[in-house]
Amino acid sequence: MSVKSISVLRRRLIQGAASSIALPALSSWAQSPTSPRVLRVGNQKGSLTLLKGRGLLEKRLAPLGVSVTWTEFNAGPVQLEALNVGSIDFGDVGEAPPIFAQAAGAPLAYVAATPPRPSAEAVLVPKGSAIKTVADLKGKKVALNKGSNVHYFIVKLIEQAGLQYADLNLVFLSPPDARAAFEKGSVDAWVIWDPFLAAAEQTLGGRILADGTGVVGNRGYYFSSLNYAAKNQDVLSLVIDEINKLDQWAVANKSAYAAELATLWGLPKPVVDVSVGRAGYGASPITKAILAEQQKIADTFFALKLIPKAIQVSDASVA
Repeated sequence: MSVKSISVLRRRLIQGAASSIALPALSSWAQSPTSPRVLRVGNQKGSLTLLKGRGLLEKRLAPLGVSVTWTEFNAGPVQLEALNVGSIDFGDVGEAPPIFAQAAGAPLAYVAATPPRPSAEAVLVPKGSAIKTVADLKGKKVALNKGSNVHYFIVKLIEQAGLQYADLNLVFLSPPDARAAFEKGSVDAWVIWDPFLAAAEQTLGGRILADGTGVVGNRGYYFSSLNYAAKNQDVLSLVIDEINKLDQWAVANKSAYAAELATLWGLPKPVVDVSVGRAGYGASPITKAILAEQQKIADTFFALKLIPKAIQVSDASVA
């Protein structure tokens, strides 16, 4: 997603188009020292939504006098825009959107990271495609979501195959539009992540040409704002603990977990079973090594002129 697109999303957010969010007046965002503490969670349809449904955070944070509010978003970039304008304190996102958010000046703080999940993103080709190797992608139409985690993945993948970025005919499409183009044969390959990947494998007969294994980490991140994280470490520590407990349950009960996600996502359970099997579970502390992974993504996006300036990812750390 380009910086221009981020600006458009900001305008949509302010106009109330992001999941029917009603933004409070600017003056209400700053809580006085005597105000009750609040954790405002921005969630996509995933594990945080399951936490919401079970009331786990509310129960855990009640002894601290902290109330919890929830706002659902349909994409990570919009979620981070909500953080930027001060309407949420916590959320989850993939590895690429935080790069754009930080480049746009958002007061982002990385709180925790998932384990790597490289097999959850891949280059998909039609079942009968003559494309057999990554090198065969040269000159071919390759669909992907611009500025996303898979954008970084394809850059690193073709480097390993000896190709240049200019060797690909990239077609920038959102996942739904890319799926339609893939199904019609309008593109030769599609670089995509789960659960879209699993759905295309099972319902369109797509064949995985290469996934992220040995190429990228493809972590997920939990984030807050620098100000909130600095003042509420006790709250965020308990939140991460609850996330880890839910993930431990998910690992031990993958079928039940997939069934809940299938309902949330509106996908057949067999599709979600595949996606759940490739996911990463648990939330670990942010380390220098993890920040270095993000820095490589930031440097790559800057070199491709996808972000307007170079950034230091370590500026978004509260460790």
